[in-house]
Amino acid sequence: MIRLKITALSILLALSCALHAQDTLLIGIPMGSSPSVDYDTGDSTRTKNIPAEAFDRDTTTYYASYVRSGTWVGLDLGSRHVITRLGWCPKNSEKGRARMVLGVFEGANREDFMDAMPLYIIPRIDTITHMAYADVDCSLGFRYVRYVSPNGGRCTVAEIEVYGHEGEGDHTRLYRPTNLPCVVIHTVDNQEPFDKETYIESVVTILSESTDDGKQTVILQDTAGIRLRGNASLTFPKKPYRIKFAHKQRVLNAPAKAKNWVLVSNYGDKTLMRNIVAFRVSEIFDMPYTPFCQAVDVVFNGEYKGCYQLCDKVEVKKNRIDIDEMLPTDTVGEALTGSYMWEIDGNARKEPNPYYSPHNMPITLHSPKDDEIVPAQRAYFESYFDSLENIVYRASETDTTWRQYIDYSTFVRYFLINNVCANTDIYWQCFMYKKRGDMKAYTGPVWDFDLAFDNDKRLYPISEYQKYLLSSAPNTYPFTRHILYADQWTREQRLEYWHRARNAGINADELCLFVDSVAQVLDASQDLNFTRWKILDKRVHQNPVALGSYSAEVERLKEFIVNHIDWMDRKLNYEWHPIEITPPTSVEYTEAEQSDYRVFDVHGRMIHSGAHLPNLPAGLYIIQHNGKATKVLHP
Repeated sequence: MIRLKITALSILLALSCALHAQDTLLIGIPMGSSPSVDYDTGDSTRTKNIPAEAFDRDTTTYYASYVRSGTWVGLDLGSRHVITRLGWCPKNSEKGRARMVLGVFEGANREDFMDAMPLYIIPRIDTITHMAYADVDCSLGFRYVRYVSPNGGRCTVAEIEVYGHEGEGDHTRLYRPTNLPCVVIHTVDNQEPFDKETYIESVVTILSESTDDGKQTVILQDTAGIRLRGNASLTFPKKPYRIKFAHKQRVLNAPAKAKNWVLVSNYGDKTLMRNIVAFRVSEIFDMPYTPFCQAVDVVFNGEYKGCYQLCDKVEVKKNRIDIDEMLPTDTVGEALTGSYMWEIDGNARKEPNPYYSPHNMPITLHSPKDDEIVPAQRAYFESYFDSLENIVYRASETDTTWRQYIDYSTFVRYFLINNVCANTDIYWQCFMYKKRGDMKAYTGPVWDFDLAFDNDKRLYPISEYQKYLLSSAPNTYPFTRHILYADQWTREQRLEYWHRARNAGINADELCLFVDSVAQVLDASQDLNFTRWKILDKRVHQNPVALGSYSAEVERLKEFIVNHIDWMDRKLNYEWHPIEITPPTSVEYTEAEQSDYRVFDVHGRMIHSGAHLPNLPAGLYIIQHNGKATKVLHP
């Protein structure tokens, strides 16, 4: 048996060598950013350190651009080639080595590289005077190949080698930096987005694996507009973005097919998962809509930007906030009553047409959109919200009229989700909507949890804060308190929804298992992210602590979850009794049946027995097999 294994390995090595033997060092026309820099004088030059010197087989010469960032050097191969191997050598200095870490190799078939895809990202540089090599896992052919410098690196490189063979190739395998999907963005003339209004013309490519076998590469590519988004996050060096595709796209099997998507940077969240965990909590609370969210790597104009979250844009749209979209002609009768979507908005003053309620609460109306709404619709909405607010302020044990205007089911779940996650931004950005022909205001979806889970120095440690989180944007406290403490019925409902959630998965075991599963998925990406953004030992945004490692940040998140669920139980005067899962023992099984898989849900009910595991919906299960029982969070 050992001899057979060695033989098989030898065959694989021989095949690998044979494949590389077919591939040659490719020769092409050098190209790159111009002008170069003359390090002796610091001036720009077109005769020294030019692109050709990165391909002259001499490691003592080098290419270096005059501009520090956004520059590149590469080859025009003349025709499409499948690239199978890359080599590189830094300039002979410690600074030269450091400037190549996270350098990106790309292949393209357009001379402007708008359709470029990554071929390899250099994770680290171990040598200075010798060539380093990496195999390329990409089956598609490219005419143009280039090396793109990390930010501030001046694209300094002593030597580049490109190996491969001529051919169109196919889409069977396309390189991704980690196990995550990869969002690749290229803008016209390498422009950087600079504000929240101006869309930059771009091509967006999204690479992922087939959900069927995990082997076939799935590619989405479309023209799009890219701009900045966010508020406080706009000030961070790791920028958040809005994508607007030219055509509606169902991205990464998301429920919605839409043009608008967002890339959340999570710069101040060193776990890179607070939104993911909070959205999981929202799903357990069974909110009508929880935004789609997927961790991704982002490569922007050939520069690795880090680990982001690709999310729905919160908007009125099928499979998002799924209500009627108003037309400018909807100005009379029931059509005028909706649908409307707005935001209690702490940043309303920055919006072009903010609305302030009679009690001075800041509101931004999002649907109908600002450039589509007509005066009759705006007048109706403002009158409606004025009446709603006045009715809420009259709420009491004897005046329950407010229940006809506030959907308490979504309101109280929104409140509980944000409080169990300890989101200090709870009502700084709170979305609400009104359906056509329905006078009730619905609350949700949840959004923006980068300061949650004790990540806000202003209330750290939040365990010492004895109150619920009720206020964030100006003048929201009286409004929310009147609803939550209107009468005995509201207190009973609050406890009932908490009870439901506790027995549906809001418990330390399940949530900590979920955190561990996400951390495992993010492990390779977080390593690259914090190589790019060296902040693990620094306090950024509102960080109360900086623990120095990703694993420590994840453990702190889990510890907070355990303690804060207990805090919520005490605050609500609720006693939770975990359901003990005891598989039935009175039934005698045959020897064959004893080797079967038996699956139990969180209530101890056996939901499957058989030789194979079924496809299970997401949730916590006990799986019994061969006399052993294991608790499993799926997926």
